[in-house]
Amino acid sequence: MAFVEPVTLSDRGIQLIPLELSHEAGLRAAAADGELWNIRVTSVPEPEQTRKYIEDALAMRQAGNRFAFAIQDEATGKVLGSSSYHDIVPAVKRVEIGYTWYAKSVQRSHVNTTCKLLLMTQAFEVLGCHVVGWRTDNFNFASQAAIERLGARKDGVIRGHALRRDGTIRDTVMYSLRSGEWPEVKAQLLHSLNKPR
Repeated sequence: MAFVEPVTLSDRGIQLIPLELSHEAGLRAAAADGELWNIRVTSVPEPEQTRKYIEDALAMRQAGNRFAFAIQDEATGKVLGSSSYHDIVPAVKRVEIGYTWYAKSVQRSHVNTTCKLLLMTQAFEVLGCHVVGWRTDNFNFASQAAIERLGARKDGVIRGHALRRDGTIRDTVMYSLRSGEWPEVKAQLLHSLNKPR
C-alpha cells in the first residue's frame, strides 16, 4: 500500500482531485490564464507540454515519490491549477508540498490558503506526518512570502541545486513545518479564511 493513497479533498468550494489525463484541457486553460509558463521561476507547463506534464506526474505517482492533484472549483468543475505531495519519505513520515501553481485570476484569493489547509490537514492528521516541507526558487519571492504566510520556517538554502527551464542553475530555499507546530498554524489558517475579506 502506498503512503499517499488516492483521495479527493474539498472545502470552501475548492476540490483537490487526483490528477489524471482527463484534466489536460483544464490545466492548459488554467496556465493560459496569465501565460504562467513565461514565469522563469515556476514549473508551469507550456501549452504543448501539458500532456507530458501530467504523464510525468503519473509516472512519479507510480514510483511513489509524487502525488499530483488538479485543483478545481467545486461548483463549476473549472480547473484552477495544480499542487502535489512530492519527495515522499514514508520511513520518516515526511512529505513536501510543491509543484503548486494557480490561474492568475485566482491568485491572491482564498484558493491557496484553502489548498494548503487541506493538504496539511491530510498530511498531519491522516498520514501522520512528522514534517511537511516546501522548496522554492531563490528568486521566486512571491512563493517564499506565501510559504512564510502559512507559518512554515525557513530551513536554509541549497546552493546550485537544480536546473530552471531556461537552463540556468537555481539555488533552492527550503522550508518546513513540524507536527508540533501544526495546531497553531491550523488555527491561524482557519482564522485567516474565516475573517471577512
